[in-house]
Amino acid sequence: MTTLRNHLEERGFYRIPLKKIASGHYKLSAKINGRLGEFILDTGASTSCVGFASADHFALKSEASKVKAAGAGAINMVTKLARKNSFSIGTWSIDKMDFMLFNLSHVNEALLDVKESEIQGIIGADFLKLRRGVIDYGRNCLYIK
Repeated sequence: MTTLRNHLEERGFYRIPLKKIASGHYKLSAKINGRLGEFILDTGASTSCVGFASADHFALKSEASKVKAAGAGAINMVTKLARKNSFSIGTWSIDKMDFMLFNLSHVNEALLDVKESEIQGIIGADFLKLRRGVIDYGRNCLYIK
């Protein structure tokens, strides 16, 4: 019997272990512009993002954005856009990934309330769709191409 893992890896997908945290989210470590950070995987987030507080850490160069962000109880938040960044998870990497920048303090407060550590960003549906993401909830892992 072929497993999901074998099926996807035979087709060139890269496997990423995920850690399920108390909030119910999956957490992963990744690098932006060669700098390590902690991210949650959120299929409900339309755009991958980084908190304003982590922009310098990841050496992000941002530009003004007219988009207003909303989510996790916050609405009408000011955003910026950081274009063409390198992004890597383990040995897998891509160039030219864009991130929306906005205030993630409300997300981090919610994580701290359940005794989880803060995150620097969110990997959203834009990335999952582009990279043909498959989440194996039974094995707590993500496959991307």
